[in-house]
Amino acid sequence: QVQLVESGGGSVQAGGSLRLSCVGSSYTVTMAWFRQGPGKEREGVANIVGVGDARYADSVQGRFTISRDDAKNTLYLQMDSLKPEDTAMYYCAASRYRQSQRSLMQSTTYDYWGRGTQVTVSS
Repeated sequence: QVQLVESGGGSVQAGGSLRLSCVGSSYTVTMAWFRQGPGKEREGVANIVGVGDARYADSVQGRFTISRDDAKNTLYLQMDSLKPEDTAMYYCAASRYRQSQRSLMQSTTYDYWGRGTQVTVSS
């Protein structure tokens, strides 16, 4: 099994920034960030396959950047220009397999999940 541990969440004001980290117990080729706000369904935020094939939800495009450091088995999510709508529990997810582009924003694609880190953005 692969264990994932997120960190970096916190409370910030609108317009601020946070950087989330996810440390895995081993390398996984496909990784992603999901989030779930109060009363909302879990949604894909960003994902990355291999070195640099990244995708973003329209709602975060241009504000968030996903990256990875494979030497450290670590996934990052740099979040800038945060909005109150970004308030959610953020989860790191991973798969040992390469997935199709169409499936990368689907939670069922991923085999491993972290426990989440809370991000709260106030106006």
